[in-house]
Amino acid sequence: MLKRVFVAPDPGRLRLRGALRAVLGIGLAVALCGVTGASLAGAVAGGLAALLALFTVTDATVRGQLATTALLPVVGLPVLALAATLHDHPAARGAAFLAVVGAGVYARRWGARGHALGVFGFMAFFMAQFLHTVPARLPELYGAVLLALLASSAVRFGLWCYERRMPPAGALAPSAGRGLARPTTRQAVQAVVAAAFALGVGSLLSQERWYWAVGAAWWIFVNTTSRGETLIRGYRRVLGTVIGIALGASVVVPLHGAPVPTVALLAVCVFVIFYSAAVSYTWMMLAVTVMAELLYGMFGVLDQHLVVLRLAETGIGAIGAALAVLLVLPITTHATTDAWIVRAIQCVHACTTEAAARLNGSSAADPAARVAELETVLNKVRLSLTPLLHPLNPLRARGRRARQVLAALNTCAREVRGLAAIASDPVASCDNRLTVACERVERAVEALTSPEPRRITVQAGTPPLEEPVLAHLHGLERALAELAAPLLHPRASNPVRV
Repeated sequence: MLKRVFVAPDPGRLRLRGALRAVLGIGLAVALCGVTGASLAGAVAGGLAALLALFTVTDATVRGQLATTALLPVVGLPVLALAATLHDHPAARGAAFLAVVGAGVYARRWGARGHALGVFGFMAFFMAQFLHTVPARLPELYGAVLLALLASSAVRFGLWCYERRMPPAGALAPSAGRGLARPTTRQAVQAVVAAAFALGVGSLLSQERWYWAVGAAWWIFVNTTSRGETLIRGYRRVLGTVIGIALGASVVVPLHGAPVPTVALLAVCVFVIFYSAAVSYTWMMLAVTVMAELLYGMFGVLDQHLVVLRLAETGIGAIGAALAVLLVLPITTHATTDAWIVRAIQCVHACTTEAAARLNGSSAADPAARVAELETVLNKVRLSLTPLLHPLNPLRARGRRARQVLAALNTCAREVRGLAAIASDPVASCDNRLTVACERVERAVEALTSPEPRRITVQAGTPPLEEPVLAHLHGLERALAELAAPLLHPRASNPVRV
């Protein structure tokens, strides 16, 4: 698990840069809240707002990120006011929370912006419960949230600005249909059912910390589509929470909320959250759990009972999510894998085209950005195939095909990374053999994604070692040919279904 986080490919160092930028942006936001005289609750609200702005806003362009960030308070502040107003009215508060859950998930149908606004709205309501917000405290929290968004934006769009040029992490696979045929609609219904279960059972366990169960159920649905993905994510959330609690018991509890080491560990947690989010949900949840323990330690309420309660509420949320995806409008795994696999194959083609254009002298071609896009899509492929790769999966034949697909796509990614590295060399050049090889790759991609399955023929022989570009293209062509067996098997009604 540790190797997966710190050895996983990071093209363009995007994960590292994003994590370091998050530590800087959130640190600046909290510091400014402190300088302006905000209370501990205000500083926590500001820090969470900055974290959410940097974590959830994933538009493909800087301009889009700026627009979405500007809309966050438009959604978040009214929700925060609603939660504060209903603080002493449990029934109305619960109904409003469920409405926010449903609207937040449904908003994903509008892409990255809808996803970010939905998450921010949900977390505004959640934060009000965490901080026990009443109407009298709204002015301070409003000021802290706005100041934090300005501070984090100054870092993101001013001090440390870079273009993502890649699909957002929160994007759903392409889908069609209306009403309950649309995955986002089905997920919204599932999330409300899961949250209702978590709210009811969680309230029986604790009238004060019930919102932890709702939060667990909500975050299990984030960035998942199928029932298999959601079940695996629930398991990993509980696992990360258990490990985080164990780590917190040995590291956080002895601190007794001491400011300097607590702030230092909070910075480490923020870094791990952002650095691991794309590759390991377990690690991310470990960091989130330790961060929550640190915050409760600062408030002076961290004890063994609270730690055990958090684990229990997390388990309730995971059970609610599992029941919802299994019993309420289930979305099967193969309904999401196909689109992501096709998208990954198309990304391979785009990477090859960009690299060839760069080798032909085009200064506008950017193969590195395409490689980063491929890595993001491959992460979604891995996520969607996870249920088929799990040891307890009873569908052994589909599991074998899924492993073949993933192995071949990983080989494609490796060859494309090598090709992009060579293309970035200013002295590299192109010849006619490269053009011919790229055309063969294009034909292989067309054969894999065409409604009518076609055979892929790989050129005989191996390019000489002194021709690394052709060697990478030849390896790419072989990997695409290896995809034909699991993707175009005769019994499949869809040519790319695993």
